[in-house]
Amino acid sequence: MIKQNQTYLNRLHVLIDAACIYLSGIAAYYFRFHEGPILGIRFYCDVFEYNKYPFPIKYYQFPLIVALFVILILYASFGLYTPKRYQRGSKELINLFKANAIGLGIAAFVITIFQISNFPRSLYLLFFVINFIFGVISRYIIRKTLKINRQRGHNIKHTVFVGFSTSAAAYIDRIKANPHWGLYVHGIFDDTVSDNFEYRGIKKIGTLNDLASYLDHTSLDEVAITLNLNEYNKLENIVAICEKSGVHTKFVPDYYNFISTNPYTEDLDGLPVINIRNVPLTNTLNRIIKRLIDIIGSIVALILFSPIMLIVAILVKKSSPGPILFAQERIGLGNKPFKMYKFRSMGVQDPKKEAKGWTTKNDSRVTPVGRIIRKTSLDELPQFWNVLRGDMSLIGPRPERPQFVEKFKEEIPRYMIKHQVRPGITGWAQVNGFRGDTSIRGRIEHDLYYIENWSLGLDIKILFLTFFKGFINKNAY
Repeated sequence: MIKQNQTYLNRLHVLIDAACIYLSGIAAYYFRFHEGPILGIRFYCDVFEYNKYPFPIKYYQFPLIVALFVILILYASFGLYTPKRYQRGSKELINLFKANAIGLGIAAFVITIFQISNFPRSLYLLFFVINFIFGVISRYIIRKTLKINRQRGHNIKHTVFVGFSTSAAAYIDRIKANPHWGLYVHGIFDDTVSDNFEYRGIKKIGTLNDLASYLDHTSLDEVAITLNLNEYNKLENIVAICEKSGVHTKFVPDYYNFISTNPYTEDLDGLPVINIRNVPLTNTLNRIIKRLIDIIGSIVALILFSPIMLIVAILVKKSSPGPILFAQERIGLGNKPFKMYKFRSMGVQDPKKEAKGWTTKNDSRVTPVGRIIRKTSLDELPQFWNVLRGDMSLIGPRPERPQFVEKFKEEIPRYMIKHQVRPGITGWAQVNGFRGDTSIRGRIEHDLYYIENWSLGLDIKILFLTFFKGFINKNAY
C-alpha cells in the first residue's frame, strides 16, 4: 500500500522535476535573448552582454532535452527521489544544490571542449540558477502537501513494535512529536510488560509468540524491532518471522544512546563491523579541505578585522593596567592543551583565582570596556591567530579549560568525544543558542551532532548563521 503510493509519488516527483527543468530552459532563453519585458523587468545588463540572437527557441530544444535527462540522473544519484518522510529539508536542498552545480560544470565542460556556438555562459548559468530556484519551490510545495495530507490521515504508514525498550520509547516520542511523518503504530508485542501496558496511547497487543499469527492476518507496511538488550537472543527468530511474512523490517537498537546516528560500517570479508562513532573529519581529504579553508579564512579575517582589532587594543590598554592580550589554557584536538588568545576584558588577577570558576553577572573583575567587547564577541578576534597556527578551526566545538574538562568528563557521557576534532571560534551549539552560561549537556549534544555529521555545507551554514544571528552574546558577563 505504502510502496505503491511511494512509487506513484516518485514518478510524480520526476515528472514535476522534468517540467521544472524544461521551463527553466525556456525562461533562461527569454531572460537572456528576448527583448520584450519578462515579468515586468527588462534585461539590458552588461553582465549578460545583451543581444538578440537570430536563432529561434527550437534551436535549443535538443540540448535542453539532453540536459533534462542528465539532471534527472544527477538528482537520482544524489538521493532526491528517496522517501521524504524522515529526510531533513536542509539536506535535500544541499543535495539539490550539489546536483545543479555538477550539472553546470558538465555543461561548461562540454560547451568549451566541443566549442559549441551560440551558448553564451550567461545562458546556461541562468538556466541552472532558475532550475535550482524552481527545484526549491517545487520541493517546498511537495513537502507541505505531504505534511498536510498525513496530518489529515492520508498516506499513513502502518507499523507495530516488537519489544518495549528505551529505544521503543524514544521512537514513540519522536512519532508523537512529528505527526507529519504519518506513522500509525498499531501496538506492541512484548513478553516483559503487563497485558494492560500502555505508553503514550500505544498499547500491548500480544506477546512475541502472537507475532506470526498477527502478521499473517494484518496488512502492515513495516515492523520495528525494538527489543531490550537482554532479549537479543530472540532477534534471529523474530527477523525470520517478519521476513517470512514479507513485511519490511527495521531494527532500532537499544544501544542507540551511545552509538552514532550516522554509523560507519566496515566490511571485513563479509563480516559487517559498525564503528561506534563516525567522525568524517578523520578522513584525510576532509581534514585537508577544512584546514585549507581555516588557513585562508583566518588570513582574510585578520586582514579584514585589523582596524577593529587595533581600536579594541587601544581601548583595552587605556581601560586598565596590564597586557592587551590574555592567554588562557584550553584543551584542544587529541586532549592536548594550548594557549587560546583573547583581548583582556578583566583587570589583572592571580591566575589561581582566575581558574576557579565562571564569570558571573555583574562580575566586578570585568572592566567597562571588557563588558562591551565580551557582549559583542570582539574579545574573541585574536583567536583567528589560533586558527592560523592550527590550534583551532573557524568552526568547531568551543574549547574548555582543563579543570572543567576533568569535571565534565565524569559527569556528562560522551563529553570527551568533542576533542576528536579541532575546537572552533564558533560552532553548531553556539548558533543554536548555547553560548556562555547555558546548558553544558545541550551544548555537548549539539557538538556531537556537528562531529558526526560534519560536511562543508554544514560549516558554511554555521558561518552564515553566525553572521545572521549576530555576535551579541546575551549570556556573556
